[in-house]
Amino acid sequence: MIDFGGRSVVVTGAAGGVGSALVAVLSACAARVVACDREGTDLTGAGIEAHHFDLLDDAAVAAFAKRVGERAAPMAVISNAGWTRAETLADVSTAALDHEMDLNFRSAALLSQALLPVMRNQPQGAAFVFISSVNAQAHFGNPAYAAAKAALNAWMRAIATEEGRNGIRANAVIPGSIRTGAWEHRLAHKPEILAAVGKLYPLGRLVEPVEVARAAVFLASPFASGITGTTLNVDAGLMASNLPFLDQIGD
Repeated sequence: MIDFGGRSVVVTGAAGGVGSALVAVLSACAARVVACDREGTDLTGAGIEAHHFDLLDDAAVAAFAKRVGERAAPMAVISNAGWTRAETLADVSTAALDHEMDLNFRSAALLSQALLPVMRNQPQGAAFVFISSVNAQAHFGNPAYAAAKAALNAWMRAIATEEGRNGIRANAVIPGSIRTGAWEHRLAHKPEILAAVGKLYPLGRLVEPVEVARAAVFLASPFASGITGTTLNVDAGLMASNLPFLDQIGD
C-alpha cells in the first residue's frame, strides 16, 4: 500500500543486512533507491542508483550531497550505516571511541546537514529516518556505540523540531539485536549465544533485518505524515520487559 511514486530515497550502509532489506522493501514500494556504501561493496540491482564512498570522508559526503542536490531532491534519507566492536568499557580505546562516534553519529549528522537545504519545502514533504539501537536506551555493552546512537536520537529530535516548519520530518527506528552478519564474530566465539540471548526477548528471538526495514520505510513514507520527533522500537519486546527478573520471581 505504500507507494513512493518513483521519488528518490537515499540509503546508507545499503550493502549490509539491514541495508539490503531496505533496498528490497523500498524497491517494492516504488521508490527510486539511491544506495550508498563503501568502495568494493555490491550495490547491483534493477533500478538502483549506486554510490560508493566512505562516510568517514567529509569531502566525499559533501560531494555526494552536492550531486544529489543537483537533481531531484530526495523524498527521504535513511541513515543506516553503523558498526561496533568495542564491547565493554575496557575495550574503548581513544581510537575506538573516535571511530565509533564518527561512523555511528557524526557521519549521519553531517550527511543530513548537507542534504537539508535541498529537502526543504517539497510539496509532499520529506523525511529523515535514523537507524538507532536499544543501546541508546539502556546499557547492553558497546558503550561507544551506545553513546553515538544516543547522540543520533538527539540529532533526530533537533531536525524534527527545527525543520518541521520546512516540511521535514525526522524519526528513529530502535532495533534490538538484529540477526545479521555482525553476529558472526560472536557466534564463532560462542555458538550457543543466539539461544541464550533469545531468552531475553518476549518474542524469544532476535529481530530480522526486514522487520527493521519495514518500520524505517513506513516512517519515511507519506503513511507517517503526522509522525515526527519520535522513536519506534523494533526490538522483539526487549525494552518493554525484564524476562530474567520475571523468571527469578515467578513460580
